[in-house]
Amino acid sequence: MADRESEIVATIANGVSAIPALQWDALAGRDDPFVGHAFLSLLEESGSVGTGTGWSPLPILVERDGRTVAAAAAYLKTHSQGEYVFDHGWADAWERAGRSYYPKLQVAVPFTPCVGPRLLGDDRFALLGALETITVQNGLSSAHITFLTDDDLRAAEARGWLRRDGLQYHWFNRGYSSFGDFLGRLSSRKRKAIRKERKAAIEGLEIVELRGSDIGADHWASMWRFYQHTGARKWGRPYLTREFFERIGESMSEAALMFLALDDGRPVAGALNFIGADTLYGRYWGATEERPFLHFELSYYRAIEWVIRHGLAAIQAGAQGEHKLTRGYEPVVTPSAHFLPDPNFRRAVADFLAREREAVRMELEWAREALPYRSDSSS
Repeated sequence: MADRESEIVATIANGVSAIPALQWDALAGRDDPFVGHAFLSLLEESGSVGTGTGWSPLPILVERDGRTVAAAAAYLKTHSQGEYVFDHGWADAWERAGRSYYPKLQVAVPFTPCVGPRLLGDDRFALLGALETITVQNGLSSAHITFLTDDDLRAAEARGWLRRDGLQYHWFNRGYSSFGDFLGRLSSRKRKAIRKERKAAIEGLEIVELRGSDIGADHWASMWRFYQHTGARKWGRPYLTREFFERIGESMSEAALMFLALDDGRPVAGALNFIGADTLYGRYWGATEERPFLHFELSYYRAIEWVIRHGLAAIQAGAQGEHKLTRGYEPVVTPSAHFLPDPNFRRAVADFLAREREAVRMELEWAREALPYRSDSSS
């Protein structure tokens, strides 16, 4: 390691919950709810990560001159589930070459495909050096940082990490005064379609908005049922435990925003969001009854109304979903960074990523052309 890096001390803690909250949050800040001590430690304490999950928490702290200057929420992974940046093909190729791809080192917020800070603090280079050293010294196949910010990405690329691009759809507040103002920027056909969807979605239902202490134990229990239903359908087994939903109201209630659909007072669907400094993060949706367009109403339109009303800048609504495009959500490139010590493996992956980036670029161009905004709109 370079002289500058030799002056630092890197330590691995036994989980974020083992680190004092003030120490961690001094590096994480308050803008992004998912990198804070409350969220990450709750994942551990609820059993959502840890023994038996394939996510072993190994948070890394970097000290310089006795002061903690950087940290990363890192995990030793024995599979590639719950990451939303798919490297199963890499794993298969490495295994066919007679090598073990797992375990690997993953810097991420588990089960949370939201762009945000991953290299916490003010010494990214030292932290990246620590991640590289841990990977090499322990004979790991690779280290990965997913859904990182542009600043984090630039630091990683400067050290030779490989860049990978994905595509998501985010909504941006272009200074709208109301939901109607937003609709007015769309083409007439899309505007009419959304109005019809909203009317059909709420027919016979009451929609309630809950935040903070207004979200009671019964509401969290309903949200768990909805999440479990969706998780079982999509992944086979939901990632988050029931205890996570039972306890999140205690630790993060002020960051939580829930929309519930009630049929004669009975919750039949819900969407859970988390509030950041300037972004609303749509995270979990589910329903026990199929209702046309209700997903769009609770997960997208209600979120847009709330963000406009409270003056936030954007909505991140999670992975995938070209259906978001026709509802005003814009295509955004979401990067990740990858460190592969073996030079032959690195060359093969770098070649794949170059071709994949071109495909993402073409998809981005198509998506931009398909946006529903009027040609004379400032969006």
